[in-house]
Amino acid sequence: MTAVAPTLSYCVVNTNGRDYLLACLEAIERTHPEAIEREILVLDNASTDGSAEAIRRRGDIRLIEREQRTGKGENDSALMREAKGKYCLLLNEDSELRPGAAAALVKALDADPKAAAATTQLLDSAGKPVPCAWCFPGVGTALAGALFLHRWLTVQSKGSSTRRVDWGQSSALLVRREAAAEVDFMDPAFFVYYDECDFAKRLAEAGWHSLFVPAAEAIHHDQLSTDLGAGLPRIVEFHRNRNLYMRKHHGGVAALAVRLLTAWSYAVRALAATAMPSQPKRIYWAHARQALFPERGTSIADRARP
Repeated sequence: MTAVAPTLSYCVVNTNGRDYLLACLEAIERTHPEAIEREILVLDNASTDGSAEAIRRRGDIRLIEREQRTGKGENDSALMREAKGKYCLLLNEDSELRPGAAAALVKALDADPKAAAATTQLLDSAGKPVPCAWCFPGVGTALAGALFLHRWLTVQSKGSSTRRVDWGQSSALLVRREAAAEVDFMDPAFFVYYDECDFAKRLAEAGWHSLFVPAAEAIHHDQLSTDLGAGLPRIVEFHRNRNLYMRKHHGGVAALAVRLLTAWSYAVRALAATAMPSQPKRIYWAHARQALFPERGTSIADRARP
């Protein structure tokens, strides 16, 4: 008898997040809609905390193990290529689906044949909604940020109804596998940050679009450190990949304009923070410097290379 292909493939990338990963898998089990055939795939990104061993003990999960750490875009692509489902629900190990999330995402893509991706409403660890869908980056959005109008002009994860958006965060993102294959999945040049943005941009250029589905919610635990020593590689990676995205899609002149506008916005925040001790002044200055000179410093990708 031929096995029935699953409708939904849960695709989880894990990097040294064993406890988060187990909670993510528990949330999948707790919230999965019974009427939908599924499979679960986990890519363990060269973890050293026993994550892979914990998955092997379960026996019901397809495990991909990396010996050398690779980037989020490459890892999500590997999972989507390996998946058998019509839809791939990309999850970070520190994401936990809330009841009804998977069903709402599948319903949204079923109802819109040209929608390639649908993102959840992300919640922080305290259950507070956070921005998770935005306009595509460009000089206009950088100008909105420099004028501190980003929240009103750039953030698109708003309202209580499903709506079209430019791109959504991939911490909990449902992808139509057919559409992903059409654009050759994600660009591995983006180690982390802007990988899903570039993916959505290429999907849009191929005639697809993305959705924000507020009825689907997922908690995304904030693991980022406010300590500059620990967080600087992420800051380097963020600005380096934003510059890569701008140069790829808009050219060198636009990329320079975005760097200048972004540096200005962070410098203003840093100056304002001198009067507000609770604000991370040193972090703002680090962002301002890195926006101007994105190739300087050591990034997460640099640290992952042998």
